[in-house]
Amino acid sequence: MMRFREAIETANMDEVESMLADQVVFRSPVAFKPYTGKAITNAILRSVIEVFEDFHYIREISEDPMHAFVFEATVDGLQLTGCDFLVYDDEGKIVDFMVMVRPLKGAHALATRMAERFPDIQAAATAWAEAH
Repeated sequence: MMRFREAIETANMDEVESMLADQVVFRSPVAFKPYTGKAITNAILRSVIEVFEDFHYIREISEDPMHAFVFEATVDGLQLTGCDFLVYDDEGKIVDFMVMVRPLKGAHALATRMAERFPDIQAAATAWAEAH
């Protein structure tokens, strides 16, 4: 099975989807409440991979079952640094996925871009859930 970092860096979103637990909790850097479930998490990740430009991981920190992946990316010309914090279950599925980004100006740009896409994200999540 492909590792998470490799799947993200190659934009293999089908592989990322296969790594998500059915009841994964996604904690967005720009939303107050977490999102629960594979359908919405999958839709968010598929969208954000399109919003980020020049995305690349620069560091990986691991202490089973937790992993942190520090990344750099650009959104609307603004550079940001962020971290994906993942918690895996006993079967190797991601059960908790929290993202943090800085600086604030970059987070605002990300929030704006994702808000523009959110109706499509919700529609994709609904379609995925109905298909699965």
